[in-house]
Amino acid sequence: MSIIENKKVIIIGDRDGIPGEAIKECVETVENVQVLFAATECFV
Repeated sequence: MSIIENKKVIIIGDRDGIPGEAIKECVETVENVQVLFAATECFV
């Protein structure tokens, strides 16, 4: 059981760190997770 199972998530990745799409791919392996928004931003 995961802490994000059966949850809705918003993902904000970092351009110089881990991109949002990479996090999304990992999160979607958990059962019944709905990704509402995933983006990669540049924080300066």
